[in-house]
Amino acid sequence: MNSTKYNFSIYFKRNAYTSFRTILLSACFGLISLPAKSQVSNPFGHALIPDMIADASIQVIDGVFYCYATTDGYDRGLDASGPPVVWKSKDFVNWSFSGTYFPSALNQKYWAPSKAISANGKYYIYPTVNGFMYPAVSASPDGPFRLAKGPDTFIMPYSAGTLLSSKNSKPPLGIDAEIFVDDDHQAYVFWQHRCAAKLAADMITVDSNVINIPTPRKAYSEGPIFFKRKGVYYYLYTQGGDEKYQYAYVTSTVSPLGPFDFPKNDLVSTTDHQRHIFGPGHGCVFNVPGTDNYYFAYLEFGRGSTNRQTYVNKLTFNDDGTIRPVELTLDGLGALGSVHRDKKIKIIAATASSVRPNLLVKPNQDTLLHRTESFGPAFAFDGQNGSRWMPAPEDTANWMVADLGRVQKLKRSDLYFVRPTAGHTYKLEYSADGSNWQTCVEHSDLKIQSPHTDNLLIRARYLRVKITSGVKGIWEWNIY
Repeated sequence: MNSTKYNFSIYFKRNAYTSFRTILLSACFGLISLPAKSQVSNPFGHALIPDMIADASIQVIDGVFYCYATTDGYDRGLDASGPPVVWKSKDFVNWSFSGTYFPSALNQKYWAPSKAISANGKYYIYPTVNGFMYPAVSASPDGPFRLAKGPDTFIMPYSAGTLLSSKNSKPPLGIDAEIFVDDDHQAYVFWQHRCAAKLAADMITVDSNVINIPTPRKAYSEGPIFFKRKGVYYYLYTQGGDEKYQYAYVTSTVSPLGPFDFPKNDLVSTTDHQRHIFGPGHGCVFNVPGTDNYYFAYLEFGRGSTNRQTYVNKLTFNDDGTIRPVELTLDGLGALGSVHRDKKIKIIAATASSVRPNLLVKPNQDTLLHRTESFGPAFAFDGQNGSRWMPAPEDTANWMVADLGRVQKLKRSDLYFVRPTAGHTYKLEYSADGSNWQTCVEHSDLKIQSPHTDNLLIRARYLRVKITSGVKGIWEWNIY
């Protein structure tokens, strides 16, 4: 079978664009080889999570980072989302999830969950489901969560358990709940259109006195962020969308509901054409407990539509408490915690059954966006989370081989598949010479998780994965 092979020492040293021929499909498929132009650079940088997520809410609970978010990448725009999953990490580098934390919302359009709020001996979370905000409750931040009001069932257009109340036969409209609990334990909720109100002690009843936060910028706003630092309350609000997405802010030194002050330089994040970062929008601010280290998480335009990924940069302040514009990068923060990890085996070369043709990302509002995604197998070993191997659509073999350079002991394999929230089955095979293969692992039961971890305890030079169901593609493959 013909295949596409990449030697890493050459692959990563070439210029951003290089021409070479890619064999798309094996001759046994009855197709000829086609030329392809490959972009060896990764325009998506070091994403936080090896998947498409947006609207992230990140927090630290008992020393573990939790990331609740909208699951993107389901190819239906705003008409769909992936299921509710919570990604977790002890070091802010190695992330994982297993199953769903909100079973009754599994097949709903699930957007923009808040952070998990600890109150009344429970945890509360506030997602937007099918276009309406709901409070949900659980004994654990890992779930399972259930609706906190009424039956744990979603009906269309909305269930009885919405966070806001219906008035005068009008639906309880509002999206993107952000919860803030002040030092006196009074809780507040902020949402779309600059709305804000107190929350009752039960964490599910919104005060009838709803205010609209005054801001200098008047365009449509969603994705609010609210936090307190050194006696100053910060309200961040979005403007625009797509490549024009940005964050601005106002402050108060009195209360979460104002009165508010308007900083002269009020932009927190906006498109950086020089660094090719577009539309830094709906995300969150989080702090590492016990430190004055604050971080700004944001979605980036990515591949357009609801095919976004999330990035994190440092949030810094001037001496007077005003926020400095975020220095946006797609480079990743690195570790925020120390966790022992087995040593990864260096991959000498990667071979695949085929490679998907390049994808040209089309601009929506900014003609300066020029971005092409390539799908070579070497991307599965770059540790960047923003690049991936994907086979050609016509490929029925769907395999990739890692060449480890010599026969050696293999302890473990961690596979981060594309669209992991839909589940995968696969087979792992190993070989000493690349010709004679033995099966070491075969999974026929569909599992919704990432990574898929297998303990191997074998000796081999080559390891091959064959994806048998689920979306065919791999964000990252770590071999130990």
